[in-house]
Amino acid sequence: MSQTQGRRYRRSSIFTGGLLLLALITVSAIAVLRPTTTTHAAASFVTRCGIHFCLDGKVFYYAGANSYDVFTYGDGSNVGTPDDIETKFMDKAAIDAHFANLQSDSVKVLRLWMFSHEAWHGFETAKGVYNEAEFDEFDYIIQSAKAHGVLLIPVFENYWEAYGGIDVRLQWEGLGTGQSNRWKFFNQQQCPGCFTQYKNYVSHALNHVNHYTGVAYKDEPGVFAWELMNEPRYENATPSENVSGTTLRAWVDTMGAFIKGIDPNHMLGAGLEGHGTKYGFGGDEGNPFVFIQQSPSIDFTSAHPYPTESWANLSMAQTTTLVKAWITDSHDVVGKPFVMGEFNSRSDVGNRPQWWSAFFSAIEQNNGDGDNFWMYEARNADSIYGENHSSPEMSVFRQHSTAMQLKSGTGITPVPPTPTPTGTATPTRTPGLTPTPAITPTPAITPTPIRTPTPGVTQTPGSTSCRIVYAITNQWSGGFGASLTVTNTGTTAINGWNLTFTFANGQTITQLWNGTFTLASGNVTVTNLSYNGTIAPGATLTSNPGFNGSWTGTNAVPTSFKLNGTTCSTS
Repeated sequence: MSQTQGRRYRRSSIFTGGLLLLALITVSAIAVLRPTTTTHAAASFVTRCGIHFCLDGKVFYYAGANSYDVFTYGDGSNVGTPDDIETKFMDKAAIDAHFANLQSDSVKVLRLWMFSHEAWHGFETAKGVYNEAEFDEFDYIIQSAKAHGVLLIPVFENYWEAYGGIDVRLQWEGLGTGQSNRWKFFNQQQCPGCFTQYKNYVSHALNHVNHYTGVAYKDEPGVFAWELMNEPRYENATPSENVSGTTLRAWVDTMGAFIKGIDPNHMLGAGLEGHGTKYGFGGDEGNPFVFIQQSPSIDFTSAHPYPTESWANLSMAQTTTLVKAWITDSHDVVGKPFVMGEFNSRSDVGNRPQWWSAFFSAIEQNNGDGDNFWMYEARNADSIYGENHSSPEMSVFRQHSTAMQLKSGTGITPVPPTPTPTGTATPTRTPGLTPTPAITPTPAITPTPIRTPTPGVTQTPGSTSCRIVYAITNQWSGGFGASLTVTNTGTTAINGWNLTFTFANGQTITQLWNGTFTLASGNVTVTNLSYNGTIAPGATLTSNPGFNGSWTGTNAVPTSFKLNGTTCSTS
């Protein structure tokens, strides 16, 4: 049975009723303390609208940062009384100063840790033991962020060893730790207790009620999104898993659905690095960019480029090509927004302002949706990647943040991404799929041609048996997103397909992924691309088409669908 550490106030036997009353009055006074800055973040939740983010019915782009250690501001040990927690355990002045600096530098979204298994500032210091003093500090972090107009992306756990990470959870289950054992955390047969631990922690966190506001974290609009984990991998369990990502995808599906069941308000990210031989950046580590982030509970994709690390060794031109490839796959294949969740160049390489200009140009020109540089620090600045207000590249960042804000709030119909040739993004849903040619980290990366429809639909009317599920995934004033799930219910393979249906209320398609489309007088034809033209008997298409559209008055669901001329069932 889980135990909650709680606030272990040390009350002596000599406390009188009057002193206890005084303590209660003090607690009440403390509970209404607020940061004094008056600028507030939006009271609405940021949502996904197709391949972009939306806030209050308008497209939302952002420029942000990482400050992973804000939860450690304060002595992290004085929990004797409520006043000790409020004035010693946490350092409110330091938290407010940090968010004031972020605000002055136009940081709009901050990614930060909400995990630690250490005794000092730990959230879960032993299996099932939750340190409520640390959650109290995070309450104040949320309040200060909101007061300074900064949204948050808290991360639930760490793949790496910092602050304990999943090594500690494996240790709690009596299993080995370190890089060679971490894959076991994601394998339910190897570590069923790891699944229980993770669910218990995120459930505790999401249901935690902010003691300043009375609002549970799951209902807090100051949270931009949650992240499942920092840089999860299912690495070197088997060679085939390194490429396929089957087990990690199952874990993401399971935990994503669990979180969404508790908290349907917030978006969720997987926290991926974007490594893969396909991209010429890192290796195949059991976490393929497309397949993992196609999980239905994941709302946006992420990648973490560090091009000047010796293992990456990318030029600026190669880095911008890489970022374009991620954005293209995110928007056109996965069908979701793209966030560059971490990035930077090493300080000892030099030219950091020029590197940042290259990063930001790639994001802006290709309609990337957000970015968080690594890392904005208030103290003990890292000599390789640390940033603060006086860093010369922050002027480049502020210009970029302004550009992202100018792109935001411009209406619902997103600007289509600039077509950029990329490697053919073959989804890796099952082991053994042949990866596409890698983009190698050498000068003048030669991308493969843009995906084109597979020529020659070989089915004839009457030879296809099918089922189509049309779902409106998001709707707002004047716009909507929809998905089309295509299933071959017949006994022969479909090799190339055309899907037709009719909008009855004048709806239009503004952007479509995983297919091409034509629209005339309400009649829509969607045609497969090169990588998703084949549907095996009894199988559902792995890369289903989806789209953003516009509507006025009524947005009725089409009632009839034909695949290669044959009417499909809709249930």
